[in-house]
Amino acid sequence: MDNVAKIMGIPFPKMTMDQTVQVLDEVIDQHKSELFHVVTGNPEIVMSCQHDQSLRSIVDEAGLVTADGIGIVMVSRLKGGHLPERVTGCDLLFKLLEAGNHKKWSFYFLGADDATSKRAAEVISQTYPNVSILGRHHGFFKQEDDARIVQEIQSLAPDFLIVALGAPYAERWIHKYKSKLNAKIAIGVGGSLDVIAGKVKRAPEVWQKLHAEWLYRLIKQPSRWRRQLILPRFAIKALMFREH
Repeated sequence: MDNVAKIMGIPFPKMTMDQTVQVLDEVIDQHKSELFHVVTGNPEIVMSCQHDQSLRSIVDEAGLVTADGIGIVMVSRLKGGHLPERVTGCDLLFKLLEAGNHKKWSFYFLGADDATSKRAAEVISQTYPNVSILGRHHGFFKQEDDARIVQEIQSLAPDFLIVALGAPYAERWIHKYKSKLNAKIAIGVGGSLDVIAGKVKRAPEVWQKLHAEWLYRLIKQPSRWRRQLILPRFAIKALMFREH
C-alpha cells in the first residue's frame, strides 16, 4: 500500500498532523459504538512489538498508528517510505484541544499525579473554554480501582479519552477496557499533561524545528540517558529489517 510506510512490520499511514485531526473529526461525526484506539507509535513501542505479541496485537488492532518521534520519520525516509511528518501524542493533543474548542468536543483525562491533573484541567479550561472536560482521574491508581474508573468514563461517554499513563501501559489499559469505556476515541499521550500543567517544559521551538527535542530533554534530564539508548538501537535494527 502506497499510503502506508512499514517500520519493522508496523504500518504507519502517510498522514500529516492536519490529516490525522481530520480523520479523528470524521470518527467523532460517525457516532460509531466501537471505540477508536489511536496508538502514538514511538521507537520504544515498535521495538517492544518485535518480542511482545500481546502488544503487537494491540497495535495491529488499533484504528490508527501515528509516527510519534523524528526517529520513526527519519527511518521511514531512509527506507523509501517517506512519512510526511511526526505526529506526536503531545502535539496531537494540543491540535485536538484547538479543534475541540471550535467543535465543542468533550474530554476525559486519565493520568499524571492529582495536582498535575488538576492544574492541566484548569489550563485547558482557560485556554480552550468551549472544550468540555467531563472528568479526570490521576494515574496513581491500583488495579482494584479500574472498575470504578471505567464505570465513571462509561457513564460520562466522552468524545476523547486522553490516557497519560506512559507507553505501553496506556495502550494495554485502553485495549483491556475497550468494549466498556463508551468513549469515541482513546489516545495514549505519555507525559503530555505534565507539559500542559507547566510541570515539564517543552523544548524551545528552534529545538523542535531541528528535530532535537530528545537532545534538549536529555540535557535537561540527564537521568533519561538509559531511555535514549533505545534510539540508536532502534535506528540500526529498523534500517536492517526486511519489510514484507
